[in-house]
Amino acid sequence: MASPLADRIRPHTLDEVVGQEHLLGPGSVLRRVVQGGVIPNMIFYGPSGVGKTTVARIIAASAGKRLHRLNGTTASTADLRAVVGELDGFAGLGGVLLYLDEIQYLNKKQQQSLLEFIEDGSITLIASTTENPYFYVYNAILSRSTVFEFRPVEPDQVQRAVERAFQILREDGPLEVEPGVVETIARGCGGDVRKAVNGVEVAYLAAAAAGGPVTVTLADAEQVTQRSAMRYDREGDQHYDILSALQKSVRGSDENAALHYLARLLEAGDLLSPCRRLLVMAAEDVGLAYPQAISIVKNCVDTALQLGLPEARIPLAQAVILLSTAPKSDSAIQAIDRAMADVKAGGYGEIPPYLQDGHYAGAQKLGRATGYRYPHDYPNHYVRQQYLPDRLKDRVYYTFGQNKTEQAAAAYREKIQREEAGGASSPQNAGPKGRP
Repeated sequence: MASPLADRIRPHTLDEVVGQEHLLGPGSVLRRVVQGGVIPNMIFYGPSGVGKTTVARIIAASAGKRLHRLNGTTASTADLRAVVGELDGFAGLGGVLLYLDEIQYLNKKQQQSLLEFIEDGSITLIASTTENPYFYVYNAILSRSTVFEFRPVEPDQVQRAVERAFQILREDGPLEVEPGVVETIARGCGGDVRKAVNGVEVAYLAAAAAGGPVTVTLADAEQVTQRSAMRYDREGDQHYDILSALQKSVRGSDENAALHYLARLLEAGDLLSPCRRLLVMAAEDVGLAYPQAISIVKNCVDTALQLGLPEARIPLAQAVILLSTAPKSDSAIQAIDRAMADVKAGGYGEIPPYLQDGHYAGAQKLGRATGYRYPHDYPNHYVRQQYLPDRLKDRVYYTFGQNKTEQAAAAYREKIQREEAGGASSPQNAGPKGRP
């Protein structure tokens, strides 16, 4: 073969691009912009192998401007200066279109060096990135660009590319493809068209090396797609997206979805992230509706960490199912968040003197701990007194959740307050048991 299959199959028009119907379909904003001929500054964001570079090249080819292509992984400040320097020459009279791949690898100063020329229209920027641009692209460039998000390509769309790849290979000589090969490769690439095309090429080369008639077998296809469908990056968006989906599935009481996302984390070899997130869920989402959940989940997590993979999947699955099927309450996190918001907003106040520490010489002379009523000396171990500072005395941070456990606690609280208000507020064990 004269060149890699991925280059031979690369689309030359938007209609040849597979997937991204939300961006490139009839009537879509991006397609209409391209057809209009006036190219704005754009940032293409999405996983690798889904068409960002291809679409950028198609747009650049039709722009009618001097085209420069740079890759953020290798581009230097001198390369950027060379692009800017061309603006004063004859070649830059109509403006320059800069296609910058992997823009996230340029530092802030390098990105800023382009800002003035993007601002006045001398340079039109088309950038692509696999990382979230709102984290990695300088804000001033973001504000002057439109972000288009590319998505993993669905298997039925990838299948079109796989079929086309085999058709191109048939130009090199007779080729047989067993039933199921195309579908297997399309399903096994995880929405990455380039990965699927590479799989076709590897399977073809293996078949050709065997000698005789070239036949790509289903067994070959299964081997080249082994574990390929897993898209995962422990430091990237995919990592946090899966963890987010896991927690939201547990919160939504869907144990099947939660198990699916747990499986994706474990299949990628990530044991620590789900362990930590499960402990968070036990406190944040189940909380006081089933207070024992956090202890059970802690035991499951400890067991998983001691066992390691693959056995760790069992106690973690137990924890996921327990949390998914347990009653839910977010009353604890709501309460602490309200309290912390109050404190951050300056909601302080002097601690009532009778609550202050009295365990030192001279404390009583300063009025510390004087007048404190020790609840255990009273019926039901309760006596009404003010605990919050004066300026916050009517604040309510915690509201009892609508579940059996918290409603039982609310009923008990109401009962002892009612009895205390009824006159049973005299100490029953005053004396040695009382504390300062």
